[in-house]
Amino acid sequence: MSDNNTELEEQDDAAADADDAPVDDEPDATDAASEAAEEAEATEGADDADVSGEAEAEEEADATPFDDDVMPDDEADLLIPVEDYLGAGVHIGTQQKTNDMERFIHRVRDDGLYVLDVSQTDSRIRTAADFLENYDPEQILVTSSRQYGRFPAEKFADAIGARARTGRFIPGTLTNPDYAGYIEPDVVVVTDPIGDAQAVKEAITVGIPVIAMCDSNNQVSNVDLVVPTNNKGRRALSVVYWLLANETLDRRNAGTLYELEDFEDAL
Repeated sequence: MSDNNTELEEQDDAAADADDAPVDDEPDATDAASEAAEEAEATEGADDADVSGEAEAEEEADATPFDDDVMPDDEADLLIPVEDYLGAGVHIGTQQKTNDMERFIHRVRDDGLYVLDVSQTDSRIRTAADFLENYDPEQILVTSSRQYGRFPAEKFADAIGARARTGRFIPGTLTNPDYAGYIEPDVVVVTDPIGDAQAVKEAITVGIPVIAMCDSNNQVSNVDLVVPTNNKGRRALSVVYWLLANETLDRRNAGTLYELEDFEDAL
């Protein structure tokens, strides 16, 4: 385990120990190609359903009544006004919660939706930026299989000089040196541990830390640093990736700041 990985685990007491994660045998090029083909065929219909589900989640966020009870400390010093977090639906969780995410949940609403603690979202964005500052930009990999995370993830990568793999994550990308798209990043940022499960699995296999955007329904046993947020809504992901990009650049004294509009995909 690297010193950086250890440091990240200390910052997040829910972090997973990569040494305890199951490690698969590294596939050869033929196996990786076969697995990729089979997975593509098996998930073709699921991808369409996933896009439909994301659209419904976005519509639900848009239709949710404005609600300002999103954190225990009304005087918390946030990166942006709390109203901006609310307007983007960053606080809107799902109607399911895991024990892993319970400590990031502020309350449950009458309609059954869990409300994420925005002050913890804000704090974890800063922590993630502190950590990413330690890496060469090109050694940071950002992934998003979900539709609404792809544009802001790619914009984030472009802004800080990282690499992005959006859409379906090809098996062997991190584990198979014979695969043409093989890369060796030092840290991975994922938009959703569920949608990006393959990227998380391979990161754990090769022993690199994982930063993840996590909703109320996520398991985080293989995540080293949780950024609690609505990870299904288009506007929520735009806001979180925008803030993370600017905070990372600020720690590098880059002198460059982006506007939120730069991270919003035109519909």
